[in-house]
Parts: sequence; structure tokens; C-alpha cells
Amino acid sequence: MAPRKNTGMSKEKKAEIQKTKTEAALASWIPKTEFGKQVKSGEIKDIDVILEKGGKILESEIVDSLFPDLEYELITIGQSKGKFGGGKRSIWKQTQKKTKEGNKPKFATVAVVGNRKGYVGIGYGKAKETVPAREKAIRQAKLNLIKVKYGCGSWDCACGEIHSIPFKVSGKCSSVIVELLPAPKGTNLCIHKELRKILTLAGIKDVYSKTYGKTNTQLNLVKACIAALKQLSMVKTK
Repeated sequence: MAPRKNTGMSKEKKAEIQKTKTEAALASWIPKTEFGKQVKSGEIKDIDVILEKGGKILESEIVDSLFPDLEYELITIGQSKGKFGGGKRSIWKQTQKKTKEGNKPKFATVAVVGNRKGYVGIGYGKAKETVPAREKAIRQAKLNLIKVKYGCGSWDCACGEIHSIPFKVSGKCSSVIVELLPAPKGTNLCIHKELRKILTLAGIKDVYSKTYGKTNTQLNLVKACIAALKQLSMVKTK
């Protein structure tokens, strides 16, 4: 029997297609908010101007204009079907509504966006099909973008480089608590593999972590991690 050919696109090809779509959307973008108009005209060239004012980003094109190199990842919040409930983890969480016409499925996913230089955000998207759900999640993640302060806060490391977090922080969502602790250079990300995606896109390279509660609920785990990172974003630099 001949081996099945892999018809899926490579990660580079997908990134190129996404970049083309973003450029086309920006070309036809007509801003509706005040921040959007200032970004379109070139008055605002740094996202910090919006974040420091406490302004809310209501148009994803603002982030696309200021961060052309933004990357995204999808979190495994669902589980595929399997015998006796033993299906594999999936990036899609499927739910069904029973009606007279039959079952109406919906798909939900969580996206993480970041530029690996201190900016990260998460978003939740739900739709009748997978592609619209993914696009909604990515758009929502861009609107929830936050700035993360990082540094070298470990007692075992005095390199002075920016590779970890400056101090211990913790975040909570429902019963899940995530603690992030500074780690010396070369430690890498000692954390849950899904949270590793968030910290990687945020630009953090070394960190220790502790988790408490029902951590199998991936959505609460991700929200707790973001809540911890928000503690870093509240730090004011002189």
C-alpha cells in the first residue's frame, strides 16, 4: 500500500499567507476609533502610548500596523473523540446543541499572539466552523495585548541580561493558581507545555513555575498565567 502524501501546508507557507491577508486588510482599513485614526495617520507609532494612557484597543488593525511581525499559537483546550473517553488533546473544543433539525456543532479555540519582545495577548473565539473560530480568537488576542516587563531577578544569576522575570508573581482563575519565579540563565521554561507557548511569545526564556488547583482545565490555566503576567505589566520603570 502506497504511503499517504502529506498535503498540509508548512508553517512558513501559512505565515506568508497570513501576512498577505493582513497587508490586504490594512490597505482597505478605515479606522473608526480615535486611536485607530491616529495610528493610520502616523501620529502614534508606539503601542505604549495607548497602553500607558489606559486606553482600550478596539480595532485589531491597530496592532497589525504597529506589529507587522506578530506571531500566534493555538492552545489545546479541547479533546478529540476516542474510545472510553481517551481521545487526544485538541486545539478545538467542540460542543453540540440538539434541535429538531438535528445536532448543531460549534467549535471554540484559544489563541495567543506575541512578538517575542515583551508583548503578548490571548483571545477566545467560537463559531460554527473551525476557521472563523480561529480568526475570532486571533482578533480577540490582539485586542487584549499587554506589555510584560522582564529582566534578571534570580539570586543565582547576576548576568544583568533580559531573559527572565524580575520577581515572583502569581495569578488565579477559579481554582487554578499559577506562580512564576525568576530562574538563572540556561534554565529554560520549566512550566506546563501550553503555558510555554505564552511565555515564548512574550519573550521570556528562563522561568520556574508552580501550579495549584484543577490544572486539567486548560482554559483556566491559561487565564491564570496571563493574570500573573499582568502583574509584571503593572511595574513602572523609572
